[in-house]
Formats: sequence, structure tokens, C-alpha cells
Amino acid sequence: MRRLSKKKALTLVRELDAFPKVPESYVESSASGGTVSLIAFSAMAALAFLEFFVYRDTWMKYEYEVDKDFSSKLRINIDITVAMRCQYIGADVLDLAETMVASDGLKYQPVNFELSPQQKIWHMTLLHIQERLRVEHSLQDLIFKTAMKGSPPAQSGSVDSSTSLTACRIHGHLYVNKVAGNFHITVGKSIPHPRGHAHLAALVSHDSFNFSHRIDHLSFGEDIPGVISTLDGTEKVTTDSNHMFQYFITIVPTKLNTYKVAADMHQYSVTERERTINHAAGSHGISGIFMKYDISSLMVKVSEQHMPLWKFLIRLCGIVGGIFSTTGMLHSVMGFFVDVVCCRFQMGIYKRIKEENHMKTQQSAGQTAPPDTNLTQPIS
Repeated sequence: MRRLSKKKALTLVRELDAFPKVPESYVESSASGGTVSLIAFSAMAALAFLEFFVYRDTWMKYEYEVDKDFSSKLRINIDITVAMRCQYIGADVLDLAETMVASDGLKYQPVNFELSPQQKIWHMTLLHIQERLRVEHSLQDLIFKTAMKGSPPAQSGSVDSSTSLTACRIHGHLYVNKVAGNFHITVGKSIPHPRGHAHLAALVSHDSFNFSHRIDHLSFGEDIPGVISTLDGTEKVTTDSNHMFQYFITIVPTKLNTYKVAADMHQYSVTERERTINHAAGSHGISGIFMKYDISSLMVKVSEQHMPLWKFLIRLCGIVGGIFSTTGMLHSVMGFFVDVVCCRFQMGIYKRIKEENHMKTQQSAGQTAPPDTNLTQPIS
């Protein structure tokens, strides 16, 4: 009984076979079919190879939400070279609440304003990258992917301590409140004041004023090596001693999450303005470099996405099945049209050959017919 039940089960399974096997004696191979098969296999291999590169590639996903973090401090990373001696200028931050931020994290280093040949090459490369970033925004995704967490590379300072160093490199970082503020570099060192702060500019001659500057780096949040900020590489040169440079910056909090780094950084956009201070002409103000920043209430989440394995396998199956089906249909349609064209021009030949074959069949049938004989003999 068990054997009978197994046989019935196997028979039932065979009847449910959706892929019946065709005997090889019923299959006819052709040159056209072999050619189409080669084309189909080549297309499958090429598309599968390209699909593998798509599977290995990643892309950046951008999401937006309200920034609810208002209690933490904002870090400002600064590296600016000003064409004035360090004893003549001072840098600090004054936020919207009239709170003066201590600039203990900033270092003043005497340098030359002119760049060395190696530094000029790097500066030109940075300017070229900034130009391409303004045109091709997709390059920013590549910069995010290649970003690495860690301490930024230290820049080599000048070892010449002579009096020929007429510029000052201000570099370091500050921690400020997450409110709008004003980071500025102007004449004289800053001193605290009951209503804010003041700069001791009376002892500095106007002839020594020169706020030509180069922004090697300016970023907000964590300083991530490899990420290029908007003002990096900016250089402004003026021949007027009384000149004001203004940068109006809008900071956008950004959470970066890639396969290499996860960090809280800040992107920003900037509007630049500069003018000459001339009180006689009605252009009032203070000579210096002023960076007025404001923080956006929206936060951007940037995450690196990757195609899952199951989706890659489904796409491969779609490629193989689609090419098989498409090439099979094209081969059948082309064969049909070839048969139609051949039958139109050779209809008479096919008809005559068919009649001759029919006559030969009838003749061979008459010759091979057995004679009608009686197998029994009468008994006398």
C-alpha cells in the first residue's frame, strides 16, 4: 500500500510539472538559432557585469527635519591669513545676546602672505575644485563618501622668525552658543566692555591697515578631513587701507552618516560684500573682516545607501529572463517573415516539389502492396 501511495504521489507530481522535458530527437538545431543564442549569452554577460558595478556603488540620501538641539555648543574652525602683523589685529566672536566669546582657542602665527610654489599649486587646485562644485553638485556626494573622521593634517608653519614676516595666520577653533553671531577680525586687541567689547585701535597707524586675507579653511561643527567648505580657498586682496569685508553666512546643521564616518557637521551658504570706508562720502563703518552667521532651524540628514543583495539577485533574474524571452520572440518573428518572403518567391517550386513527392509516395505504395492469396486449400 505504501508503494502504491508513493507511486500515486509521484504520478501526481509529474502531472503538475510546469516545465515538461522535450526529447532531444524532437529538437532541431539551426545556424540562426545558434547565432541568436550567442548574442543572447553575450548580452546577458555584459548586462550582468554592469549590474554588478551598480550593486557595488552607493548613493547619498538626503532627509530634512527640524533641528531640536538648541542647548549644545557650536564649534567654529578657523584658518585665516591676514596681511597685517599679529600685534595689530584681534579676532573674537560676539553673539546675538551680546555675549563675548573668549578667543583662547585661536593661535596667532607670523607668516608671509605670499604662498610658496607648493602652496600655490594646492591653492589653485582648491579653487578649481570649488569652481567645479558650483557647477556639478553631484561632486559633493563624492566628497561626503571619501570623508574620514580624525584629526585634520597639521599645516607646517614658518620657521623664519625674522621681522620680514608681515602677515598673521589666525587658526584654531572656538565654541559658541547656537545663536546668531558675528565673528570678526579688526584692528587692535579686544578688551571686555560692560556693553559688549572694544578693540584698542588707537595705537595702530592707519597706514599699516591692510585687510587683504586668504581663508584657507572655515567650517562649523566637527572638522572632518576631506570635506571642502564653501569659503575654503577664498582670497581677497585690496590696496585700500580702510576696507571692510563682510560675509553673511547661513549655517545648516547636517548629520553625516557614511560607511567611513558618522559626524555632526554643518554646511553653509554665504553672501559676500565689500566696500571702502570713506566717511566723507557717507560710507561709514569699521575696517576689518566681519563674518555674520545665522543658524537654520532645519537639519539635513545625509546617509550613504547601498543596494540590498535580494534586489540585486532579482534584477539579475530579470535580465536573464527578459533577454531569453525577447530573443526568442525576435527569432520567431524573424523566422516567420523569412518563411513568408521565401514562400512568395518560390511558391511554384514548393508546389511542384510537393506534387512530385506525392506521386512518388503513391507509386511506392502500389509496388510494395502484398498479393491477395488464399492460404487454405480445398480437401479432396
